[in-house]
Amino acid sequence: MDNFTPAKLAEFGVWFIVFLFSSTLHEAGHALLARMGGDDTAYLGGQVSLNPMPHIRREPFGMILVPVITFFMMGWMMGWASTPYDPRWAQRYPGRQALMSAAGPIANLIIAAAAFGALAALLSSGVFVSPEPDQLTFSSLAQPASRFAPGSILHPLAAVLSVGLSLNLLLFIFNLLPLPPLDGSGVLHGLFPDSVGRVIEMLSRNPMMSLLGLVLAWQVFPQVFMPAFALVLWLLHPGIYAG
Repeated sequence: MDNFTPAKLAEFGVWFIVFLFSSTLHEAGHALLARMGGDDTAYLGGQVSLNPMPHIRREPFGMILVPVITFFMMGWMMGWASTPYDPRWAQRYPGRQALMSAAGPIANLIIAAAAFGALAALLSSGVFVSPEPDQLTFSSLAQPASRFAPGSILHPLAAVLSVGLSLNLLLFIFNLLPLPPLDGSGVLHGLFPDSVGRVIEMLSRNPMMSLLGLVLAWQVFPQVFMPAFALVLWLLHPGIYAG
């Protein structure tokens, strides 16, 4: 029953709100760049928007069920959404498709950078302090200084910024892995349409190959994410966390 304590449910609320915002901005980035490049498919579906409902209606399993399951099983949240586009447009304008594919992860990188900047500023000013090593989690990369009361708004702010940085770094790195059906494969497909792009297109047409791509990505992901996360910790807390 430890998963259903008030503290755990409050932590879940922070993760879910940040996940919805981050996933919505990710998909809106795809949709906006597609529209700017001449494909209105996602725009006509209402996905050039910060309203999460169009994305939830399109992918309720990835936007609702999977995030809930992964949080209570692993303590952090994962899920997905999707943005429709016209494959004929992508074939005709591979460079634009590459930009569309990159736009989602770049949106996550922007959120992560904003959260990092806010955390770094609050740490340098003494409003936030570094947590003890045994208290450091994806949900707690910093905490208010002891002079602030437990009921201070700084406590939920620290959680939101910590999750915003952790989750968006995760989404940025995972989605850029160059394996179908992830965004990284779309970037490669658009940049090299006549070579590796043909192989990616062939693999993407086979649902089993896309599933295999996700399995492989999940195996490779920790080897890429953990060094990046260690670097972020070192930059946030120089001299304290060396990875």
